[in-house]
Amino acid sequence: MFTPNLWRLRRLSETMPEMLNLQREMNRLFSTMGQKSPTEYPAVNIWEKSGAAVITAELPGIDAEKLDISVSGDTVTISGAALQETPAGETTYLRQERGSGSFKRNIQLPFQIDAQDVEARYEKGILVIALPRVKEDLPKKIKIQ
Repeated sequence: MFTPNLWRLRRLSETMPEMLNLQREMNRLFSTMGQKSPTEYPAVNIWEKSGAAVITAELPGIDAEKLDISVSGDTVTISGAALQETPAGETTYLRQERGSGSFKRNIQLPFQIDAQDVEARYEKGILVIALPRVKEDLPKKIKIQ
């Protein structure tokens, strides 16, 4: 009479570690909801205009000399470093939300980029990059005869 009940308890005890692992994994998954991952820095907007892509990136407080932009095929890489602000004297942070340290963001576009004609400017914390499309990659109008 006790044999079936002991069998059930043993089966439950065998599955309990798996259930705890599942619970830990679910907690880990939902604990990061709503938070940006480090790969999403800097925040960018991208649009196409006159056969070129234009990327704007928010990079407040970054020295333009510390930014590096490279192009390879259809991918743009923006990298650099943000210096950590240290309060002077006996000042302490009440809140610190702006990150510091190095960053790197790869952005893939749906077309090849003409690396020779890329232009970039940095003003008031916004980086603007104009990425012209390779001429051979532009759509061609076919005349019907």
